[in-house]
Amino acid sequence: MNAGSGNASSYRLQADGAARGNPGPAAFGYVIVAPSGEEVALEGKAIGTTTNNVAEYSGLIGGLEKALALGVTRLDIRMDSELVVRQMAGRYRVKHPGLVPLFRRARGLVEKLESWTIAHVPREQNARADFAANLALDQALAVRKDMESAR
Repeated sequence: MNAGSGNASSYRLQADGAARGNPGPAAFGYVIVAPSGEEVALEGKAIGTTTNNVAEYSGLIGGLEKALALGVTRLDIRMDSELVVRQMAGRYRVKHPGLVPLFRRARGLVEKLESWTIAHVPREQNARADFAANLALDQALAVRKDMESAR
């Protein structure tokens, strides 16, 4: 692992989390891009009420699980969460007890890869993952609103 610029033969995972309030309704999103530039996976999923950091880790874990299921062995991870990137790179300790199991899960998944990198990117460079997370969250909130108005 390194936090370098990546490898031309690697897949790219962009992951993101979103919470409206902290904690609040939350979702994650990720996109996986092949070395050719083809988008091979895009997913967003609502995850109930939680914190933004839990949502960010959930996006990373969801994306890693999908990448492994696709047979990816080399992965460049890009996220706009400095906290998650620095924890995964070993620059920050994981202090919050709620994040420890998520960190361990993510580390266990990256260890199954042949090689991986992780780097922080500005939010603008993580737009597809952000889109997937916010679309899932908007849909979940619309369903909740419809259910409440039907009562």
